[in-house]
Amino acid sequence: MPEPGQPAASVSGGRGSSLRADCARCAGLCCVAPAFSASADFAIDKPAGQACPNLRPDFRCGIHASLRQRGFPGCAAYDCFGAGQKVTQVTFGGQDWRRAPGVAAQMFRVFTIMRQLHELLWYLGEALTLPAAGPLRTELGQAFEETERLTRGTPAALEALEPSAYRRDVSALLRRASELARAGPGGADGADLAGAGLMGRDLAGAELRGASLRGAVLIGADLRGADLRGADLTGADLRGADLRGADLAGSIFLTQSQIDAARGDAGTRLPPPLSSPAHWPD
Repeated sequence: MPEPGQPAASVSGGRGSSLRADCARCAGLCCVAPAFSASADFAIDKPAGQACPNLRPDFRCGIHASLRQRGFPGCAAYDCFGAGQKVTQVTFGGQDWRRAPGVAAQMFRVFTIMRQLHELLWYLGEALTLPAAGPLRTELGQAFEETERLTRGTPAALEALEPSAYRRDVSALLRRASELARAGPGGADGADLAGAGLMGRDLAGAELRGASLRGAVLIGADLRGADLRGADLTGADLRGADLRGADLAGSIFLTQSQIDAARGDAGTRLPPPLSSPAHWPD
């Protein structure tokens, strides 16, 4: 991680290692700060700010190798986009909430804000690589730099930030980049399914090339063999979605955590830098 006052990532390398989780440099913040309820994703209830019982004294997960088998697929698919180590090592200068309990509550609040900022950096970094979004490159670059500047703020400055309002403004810019990218060759007239409720829907072999699936609920949907090339999958809920044989090459704003929450196989085509999860069959 960079020292305080130095950028976490350059605009040209906006999806580099600083936006990837490094649990060895984090104080287990994702195992404490968020709340979760007993469900298909989590085996137990846990309130916000309380450590998961599986968190070890060294801040590592005691059941990491068997999270899915033990009823915690939500943990297996979770991605902080590098916010954990940023908060631990940079924002709080290497402190941890166990040895410095006085900063615990603030550290947890800052982590939830930092994660949102780092996720925006991930999306902005990808948008800057889209050739069709060239007309927006200056605006995207400025948004990236401003977001990255915010991540270097003090704990108090980060707490004072209104992430929902800031996210709304950046999301509008990302939506414009998406429209330009999806209007390219093969992406014109893609279906507008933003926010659509498609839970459990049979979409096997569907032609969804260049579609907008921003925020679509695709939990348990059958997308086997579907053509999702160039589709915008920002925030789409792919938990349990069947992506076997689906073509997501060139899809945009897709994250590793979305892929980790879905089902797929060796025939599923993914855009770089994403990779097939270990639990997918070869």
